[in-house]
Amino acid sequence: MRKTFNLIFASTIILGAILSCEEVYLPKPKGFNRIDLPEPRYQILPDTFPYNFQYSDHSVLTRDDSKNAERYWVNLIYPQFDAIVQITYKSLVDPRNQPQVLLNEAFELAMKHNVKAYGIEESLIKIPNGQVASVTELEGEVPTQFQFFTSDSTHHFFRGALYFNTATKNDSLAPVIEYIKTDMIHLLNSFEWKY
Repeated sequence: MRKTFNLIFASTIILGAILSCEEVYLPKPKGFNRIDLPEPRYQILPDTFPYNFQYSDHSVLTRDDSKNAERYWVNLIYPQFDAIVQITYKSLVDPRNQPQVLLNEAFELAMKHNVKAYGIEESLIKIPNGQVASVTELEGEVPTQFQFFTSDSTHHFFRGALYFNTATKNDSLAPVIEYIKTDMIHLLNSFEWKY
């Protein structure tokens, strides 16, 4: 009888120990990825373009190698953020490039995101070269959050657009978007044409 009691007692202790080890799972609170933003530093564009500007040391300048790319099209790639700023240039001296057509295309490229954007803010900023740049900021789950263009209306047309190659939602990318926007405003404020 004592043996049976010891067996029941030992079984109860073991069963209690097993049941008391059960973990309680709680959902994790919402959070965002930690994004460390480097201190802004800038360098000057190489002297082989009909335009000049300063761009971020944290980006890599590459020639655009897409099939429709033209001679002075470049990309500013931000490897740390999986982002790219695509820059295009058109010479208005070429009769195929009509200023009004290029302006309409720039506005159409920005407005085609109107379906997914819950906010589009367009503004004109006066840049130090005495000209004006048009800046479009888009909010929402859009592929491009920032676009800009400038032209001297007789010789040159310059356009840029920011894209991310990531599935991360734009609200999580907000600090990075603002960081690169600041770089693009710096680019425009240092922008010059070479005639």
